[in-house]
Amino acid sequence: MDHLDDLPKRHRNHATESKAEAAFQSLLSNSEEFVLQASDRKDYGTDCQIEVIDRESATNVRIHVQLKGTERDANADGSVSIEIKRSNLNYLLMQPHSFFACYHIPTDTLRFCSADTVIRKYEHSGQNWTQQQTLTVTFSELLTDARLKSLAALTKSGAASLRGMRVAQTTARPEDLPSIVKAARPDLHVPEDGAQAAAMLSSLYNSGADDMISSAFEKFASVLPQDNDALIFCYLAEINLGMAGRSGKAARISDGISYLVSKLDTGGLDAGNLQYSIGNGFSALGREDEAIKAYEIALQHLTGDDGKILLAECYKNLGSSYEKLGDGERAAESFCEALHHNPQLPEAHFALGLHCHRKGEYEEALEHFDNVVFAEPTLGKRSSVLGWRINVFFNLGDGKAAFREINTLLSDAGEEAWIWPWCSQQVASFGRTSLENARLSIPFWDRYLRAHPNCPSGLRERLLNRLYLRSEDSAVDMTYPAFKTEFEANIQHVRADEAAYLWDRLGHWAQDNDNWNEAESCFRVAYDLEGGHYGYCLGTALNFLDRPEESLPILLAQAEEIQPDDMSYFQVAVAYEKLGRVRDSIDAYMKVIALNSNYELAWFNMGGVHWNAGELEDASRVWKTAVDRFPDHELAALLRRDLPFALR
Repeated sequence: MDHLDDLPKRHRNHATESKAEAAFQSLLSNSEEFVLQASDRKDYGTDCQIEVIDRESATNVRIHVQLKGTERDANADGSVSIEIKRSNLNYLLMQPHSFFACYHIPTDTLRFCSADTVIRKYEHSGQNWTQQQTLTVTFSELLTDARLKSLAALTKSGAASLRGMRVAQTTARPEDLPSIVKAARPDLHVPEDGAQAAAMLSSLYNSGADDMISSAFEKFASVLPQDNDALIFCYLAEINLGMAGRSGKAARISDGISYLVSKLDTGGLDAGNLQYSIGNGFSALGREDEAIKAYEIALQHLTGDDGKILLAECYKNLGSSYEKLGDGERAAESFCEALHHNPQLPEAHFALGLHCHRKGEYEEALEHFDNVVFAEPTLGKRSSVLGWRINVFFNLGDGKAAFREINTLLSDAGEEAWIWPWCSQQVASFGRTSLENARLSIPFWDRYLRAHPNCPSGLRERLLNRLYLRSEDSAVDMTYPAFKTEFEANIQHVRADEAAYLWDRLGHWAQDNDNWNEAESCFRVAYDLEGGHYGYCLGTALNFLDRPEESLPILLAQAEEIQPDDMSYFQVAVAYEKLGRVRDSIDAYMKVIALNSNYELAWFNMGGVHWNAGELEDASRVWKTAVDRFPDHELAALLRRDLPFALR
């Protein structure tokens, strides 16, 4: 019966794989960071997937693992090498942070090597490896619980970042998507290798990529231990953003200050540099008193030619802290001291320019702004300078230069949300201070409304500028009917209180054309919208249209409550006169004269009321006084010609 014992042989690889699986599962069973979620039924390059556990919650964040086992002896340096198919590496690279795990039977150890490490090694080897069918994976690192914790934090951070971007794009309105995509920072793939991550971090910081470092802060923190010197770049980047008002991570900045303070006693980093950065951290948090103390300590250490650049920057930031505390003079002294050490320091020129601007010294401010030349257009600094130059040019009365700066600045409007509001505010404030500014404003508002269709403030300002040009420049080629068509197409988007003023201005245009019916129509819309002082113009138009029964109630409210001046009482007197209420009309004219004894027409009209009422002596008395007071008035000449006997 021996032939019945001829059974299938168990391949040695099966035993090795079983031991590798058992060792890997044992490690995971003791881990609080991962669970074994799935074993691939068809192994094209991945044996299993492990899922990150976050405080006992499943995350659906997974890492793909290729599991190997070997009985071969270790290399001379203690590492272990195995061969894999190149296609297996390609397969793993499709998922971030995939890795190879190897169980070395002779030493009973699990080894770790990431797919990123393998491809980085071959890319830098100088070999034409892409044509090879097999590759060698060298395992130098033990796969430990500490490594699993680092991998879990790194992978979870990356997945959360990508999820956030994906959700933002998915839920965005189509019209908002371009700006969201433009504002999104590239997702930085931080390697799990600490040395590689540190080198990457240093390079990014030295190139001014503070925003990118901040976005990947948690990724770097998951790879680099807290005592790693490279972490200083993460904290410095966050402090830089805080100084520029672009961080929003106060706790992270506070941690950065603690980190920098912990480095003071190590002797490994320059005390002046550290105190300067600590001062920046305090300033970013708005703790200016503490910032000043740190800067002053830093200045004691920053000496000699080698420290001149940082010395100047420290004086500049010291000045900014004084400025935030309201001590403008000490701030200016610090800015000047900064320029003494570095006459080209752009931040110091910018700060002094703002200081001069606040004092109304616009020529001096412009001189400093002209000297601001940033080596890199980081953190919107160049745009900020342009923004202030616009205001300076307007204050100096140079509208052409201001609008040139506006046109330049608007090229950055897609990147900086403040640019359109700032420019529109400047043009609204100065666009009607001169005819030149008003003419240059029209193309600006056209451009603004293309970017912000039907924006109430933009439509209001454009209409106001057109009305201003019409009233101040008779050469403007614009007819009332054509403008009213444009006006009615836009006014519906303007707020009621602001629309009332525009209707009033349009009514005055019609009034200037002696089109009182049209004027009354416009004034009535203004009055219906806001009432109040708009009643004066409506009442006046109704008087001109000989509708005193309608005008009188409106004008009485003006004269007695809203606007008790000579002009209001004059129109009341006219309304009474038209209604034949002689005594009321004369009383109203007397109030006009009491308020303004030089109101010429009130004197002549009052005489006319007496005359028409048959009160010839009173008429003669009033007219004599009027002609004596205002001998050059056209009505005085008319009386002397047509009614000379009334003046005897």
